[in-house]
Amino acid sequence: MPPALQQSDHVYSSINEALQTAKPNNFLYYINTFGLEYIVVGVRRNQTYCGFVLTGPFLSSIPDTDFISDIIARNNLPVSERKQLQEFYRSLSVISSNDSNSLGELIVNLCLHPHTDSQIITPEIVKPVLDKLQQDTKIAESQTTIEFRYEFERRLMEAIARGDKVELAKILNEGNSFSNVSDRIPESPIRSAKNLLITLNTLCRVAAERGGLHPVYLDTISERFSITIERATNLPNIKKLNFVIIQEYCEAVQAYSTRKYSVIVKNAVNYIDLNLEKPLTLQDIAADIHVNPSHLSRKFKQEVQMTMMDYINQKRVEESKLHLQRGKISITDIAFMVGFNDLNYFTRVFKKYMSMTPSQYVKNAKS
Repeated sequence: MPPALQQSDHVYSSINEALQTAKPNNFLYYINTFGLEYIVVGVRRNQTYCGFVLTGPFLSSIPDTDFISDIIARNNLPVSERKQLQEFYRSLSVISSNDSNSLGELIVNLCLHPHTDSQIITPEIVKPVLDKLQQDTKIAESQTTIEFRYEFERRLMEAIARGDKVELAKILNEGNSFSNVSDRIPESPIRSAKNLLITLNTLCRVAAERGGLHPVYLDTISERFSITIERATNLPNIKKLNFVIIQEYCEAVQAYSTRKYSVIVKNAVNYIDLNLEKPLTLQDIAADIHVNPSHLSRKFKQEVQMTMMDYINQKRVEESKLHLQRGKISITDIAFMVGFNDLNYFTRVFKKYMSMTPSQYVKNAKS
């Protein structure tokens, strides 16, 4: 969980106080300001309150772009962390109210039940028998399939590294090798399919890294899919994940890759993207990445085809649009949130890129 979303001691104290006076069979349905939902159950021994069990976080609705915008605005979170927040919330389970009630009932009964010591048991280990003739036959029959699979992986990684969605769609239409590989664990097809997805997640992460995706984005996407893979409960969902993983890495490279830039410009772009809400000047950025300001300015315009300030303003306008569409906070607050310290300047910059003022944009969004 991102540090900014972690519970404070005050929250735990409030939960503790509420459960101390509750009945033993009560459970608390708690939602914090970040929209994270929890089931909390008090633990008692011999009618004495000992503490509580907190289960979560989970969500009761799909975290779309508007959801993330509201979380950022409500909690004054840095707008540059939108991507990381989006990846975190997507990793959470979305459950219905009936399921959350059932979960609460289950935990209440577990906490009321006397403790019972458990004991682990293991099945007898069966050693595999190596049949050389059978192995040679299998290798000969599967040679073509194996060669196709590795060629498929190579082309797939190249397409992801380029952020080439057109080529990626073409490759996927030709056949997904991961869905055609025989079970590595025959007695557990779901575990076998999950293992292949873990491999796919790693391959896509490596490809995206080659494509110039920043480690911050790589880590959040990779971690989310690792969690999602383990939570998958059936083969149809696992099969769908094949395509979701591949496409999302490709889209991330397309949106955030700095591969085409020199090291200097790449460092500047990464710094801007990860600090959008802070004061950003050419001098400060140059000092942070240890280059001459004039040299950085010249290289940036040459490679990005716009000045650094134009790039910063364009990014800030795109972020401001997401909050203006919601219409829940003032235009002034949005201006400061995305890094502008002057409302009039924000209005001029916004009009330059959108051909309308922020107020007109809000009016159009409502209509």
